[in-house]
Parts: sequence; C-alpha cells; structure tokens
Amino acid sequence: MSKPFIALPADIREIDGAVWHASPNQYLRAALNVAEVMTFIVPAFEEGIDVDAVLDRVDGVLISGSATNVHPSLYGKEATDQHGPFDPARDAVSLPLIRRAIDRGVPLLAICRGIQELNVALGGTLANEIQEQPGMWDHRKPEVKERDHMYAIRQPVFVDEGSCIARYLGLSGEIQVNSLHRQAIAETAPRLKVEAKAQDGTIEAVSVIDAKNFAVGVQWHPEYWAETDSVSRALFHAFGDAVRAYAARKTLSSAAA
Repeated sequence: MSKPFIALPADIREIDGAVWHASPNQYLRAALNVAEVMTFIVPAFEEGIDVDAVLDRVDGVLISGSATNVHPSLYGKEATDQHGPFDPARDAVSLPLIRRAIDRGVPLLAICRGIQELNVALGGTLANEIQEQPGMWDHRKPEVKERDHMYAIRQPVFVDEGSCIARYLGLSGEIQVNSLHRQAIAETAPRLKVEAKAQDGTIEAVSVIDAKNFAVGVQWHPEYWAETDSVSRALFHAFGDAVRAYAARKTLSSAAA
C-alpha cells in the first residue's frame, strides 16, 4: 500500500533577494521516517489558497514550528516589534487550514508555532516574552550553534492522566521534552483542553475537545528526536496511524460510492 500524504504549510523566507516557500527538514524527516507518510508543502499566499482543495487531496495536516510568530492582530492585540518577526502569508494559510481540518475530521498535529496557531485559530490568545513574567522559566532556545544541543531534551512536562496525549504516548505524569519558545498560550481557546503543562504552568499540550479525529498540539519539538526518543517517536507513530486510518476510510467510502 502506498504511503498517504499530509499537508504542511510553508514559511516564507527571503534568500539572496528571492522569496522561497520553505519548510524545516526536521519535520519532513519525522513525517517520512517515523509517521511513515509523505508530505506536500502548501505554498503560503495571503490570498488564493483553497484549503478544501488541499484537504480533498491529503489524509492529514502537520503544522510546524517556525522562527516567526502569529500576528497579534489575529487574537485582538496590537502588534509591536517585540512580537515579531511575522509571516502573514503563513498565518493566512495555516489558520483556515487548521479550522477546516478539524471540521472535516482530518488528522492534525500542531507543533510549537503550530500549537499557538491552533489556539488562535479556535479563538484563544498568546502571551509574549513569557520569560519576563514573574515565576516563569526562560523557555527560549539556548544561544549555542550546535543544533543537537539547541534541541536537547532537558525540560520536564507533566501529562494529565486519561488525556489524549497520554493515550498517544502510552504514559502520563512526568516526561522529558525539548521546549524552545518565547511565546505561549495565554487564554486557551474554548474548544481546546489543556493536557500537559511545564512546572511553571506553561501550557505544553492541548487537544481539540470536539474533534472527530486525532487533533492535538504540543509546544515542544517531538520532530527533532522522533527517530531516537521514545516519547517523540510515540507521538509521530500515533499521528501516522491516524493518517493511515483516515486514508483507509476514505478509500472505502470512495469504493462504495
């Protein structure tokens, strides 16, 4: 049986004066090698993307992390330089894609910027520069050049017993993750259930309460160590299983029509 395809929204990058629609390799590798799915990179345009046409052709959606942040105007805040950098074209694709994937029951995994997009797409807000708030840890990535050190697993997160995340990981309680960010969920969207937190109260995982299928977001980076870390691997395996099950049901439905 051929591998199913998932959609992953691109980031806009400018390289040597040329505009690129790009995606980090670590997400594509985890999708291919661990979830065992193929990936279509969806171009990021502020207008013209037909998300239903995209979802008609795929069996899952992966929303990646990024160096950019969701524009504050999308959750009712005034933008400042401190909130940036921004990628409005990515916002214009990711948020509608998230909402329609949930509505249609297409499996959805949202990571880092992705969990923030998921929260904003469903009506939540974000907090900026959380390390400056009283009692909060500094969750920003360390200032090192070696990426394995940058993404090292070093932070405890506490997963709620009986949660979707606990079921997908096969465990609850304390786990170790690599969570690198300076923004986080502030007001949780009404349709989201908080399923894991850091010791300082930072929301690290959520699920969509009324989802018809796999629909979760994590603030950490399971894609980076998905081939070697058991927790990271379990989440991508669960996502891949959900994608294959969705593809099989779609095939059966088409055959019966």
